[in-house]
Amino acid sequence: MTLQPPPDHPVLLKLRDYLTSALAQQLETHPPKVNHRMVASHWLESLYTQTKLQLDEFTKNQLFREILDNLVGLGPIQPLLDDPSISEVMVNGPKSVYIERNSELIETDVKFDDDAHVLRIIDRIIHPLGRRVDADHPMVDARLPDGSRVNAIIPPAAVDGPSISIRKFLMNRMTVDELVATGSLTPHMAEFLEACVVARLNIIISGPTSSGKTTFLNILSGFIPGNQRIVTIEDAVELQLKQRHVIRLESRPPNMDGAGEVTTRDLVRNALRMRPDRLIVGEVRTGETLDMLQAMNTGHHGSMTTVHANSPRDAVARLETMAMMANLDMPLLAIRRQIVAAIQLVIHYNRSSDGSRRISSITEISGMEGDVVTMSDIFKFDQTGVSAEGKILGNLRPTGIRPMFTPKLEVVGYKLRGEIFGAGTNFR
Repeated sequence: MTLQPPPDHPVLLKLRDYLTSALAQQLETHPPKVNHRMVASHWLESLYTQTKLQLDEFTKNQLFREILDNLVGLGPIQPLLDDPSISEVMVNGPKSVYIERNSELIETDVKFDDDAHVLRIIDRIIHPLGRRVDADHPMVDARLPDGSRVNAIIPPAAVDGPSISIRKFLMNRMTVDELVATGSLTPHMAEFLEACVVARLNIIISGPTSSGKTTFLNILSGFIPGNQRIVTIEDAVELQLKQRHVIRLESRPPNMDGAGEVTTRDLVRNALRMRPDRLIVGEVRTGETLDMLQAMNTGHHGSMTTVHANSPRDAVARLETMAMMANLDMPLLAIRRQIVAAIQLVIHYNRSSDGSRRISSITEISGMEGDVVTMSDIFKFDQTGVSAEGKILGNLRPTGIRPMFTPKLEVVGYKLRGEIFGAGTNFR
């Protein structure tokens, strides 16, 4: 006879507890070396058969998934990680779990049992990596086997209880055509940016947190010719370059004893000895900024990186501040000149109040007047209003300014038409 008990039925709860305990003991006694979930699922099926109970297929599958998620997955948030439409998972506490889907934050009905349950999941994430989190080390960054980035923070630093933030690694890389289709980019802008990458301009992508900088860096890298040697440097590998000649480097935090750290700056310096045609740094945060600028100024043309900033002008100021963290006692004016000599283009990505992500400006760093960096917008997003549904309305348009580096584009065969830059258009 097939049973169809409700989720809180005593028989089902007793069965869940028995199977969980028996499988946990089996996993502890004979830990699988590979395919943990597959092996655990086979063992669970055997244990279930021994009980002689027969649940309906739906209830059985739900029960098995819950047990496997708790023992070899990440507990109640595992289904969220398995959902390809979800880009981020945020655990604010045992009873508060949010996701991001299609640029919208959504509260879920997912719950943990208590703070201890959240802590067990954090430990499951970081233990295989040789990391730890405790009162003395309450924060940790990690990477799941699928490449997703995880940050966890616990008391006393997290006042209201342990918290987990997971930015999922999306396997389906976006394309330029998709950005054009969604209005994040115009065909003219795409043509212009392809020319800039092929012509080996040095490019900075700026924007606030979670605005889409790394995603766009990944897209932009697709324009790099396949015969060039590319070295990428990241805190956690996210870039998915399709070229054949790619060397991927990843920084490493110190181990439990405080040793073994490999910083982004260490990797930038090492990369310069690896004969790269292009150097791509996932994000500059501190003193590696100066090393990156010097690399751009000494033959490593066509390099790219991202920086947290609220505008193109702010991006330049941030680069100045971070270059000073190299502690080389360079005067500000010398650093500013390095920036102007090194970088030709700042692409600013923004996340609007409606959750949409788009390029808000493409700006040329054109030179200096006295001790001030001069910048000119080539393309800009003009907001015209807000729809009844709260969507930002506006247009991406050229400003009518042709960049000073146009001759560099023409040398590699890109004679861009005047209409791309707004020639013959009446701007108001």
